Amino acid sequence: MKARVTVMPKKSVLDPQGVAVRNAIATHGFPQVKSVRIGKVMEIELDDAGLDAKAAEARLHEICADLLSNPVIEDYTLEIQG
Repeated sequence: MKARVTVMPKKSVLDPQGVAVRNAIATHGFPQVKSVRIGKVMEIELDDAGLDAKAAEARLHEICADLLSNPVIEDYTLEIQG
C-alpha cells in the first residue's frame, strides 16, 4: 500500500518562497503567471501484510496532522493507493 501526502501553505498564509519563484518566472519572460504556492509531497510505502486499511488510514491522518504538517499554517491531503 502506498500513501501520498501533499502539504501546502493555507491560502490565508503568505508564501514568500512562492512569491520569489513567481517573480523569477516573470523575469524569465513569463509575466502571465499570477501566483505560485510552494509545498511538499511525501510518498509513504507501507507493508500491508496483515494491515487493516481503515486503521492505517486513520493512523496516517494522525501522523500528517501531528508530524508532517503544521496545522496552524498548512493544509494536507492524503491519498491512499491500494
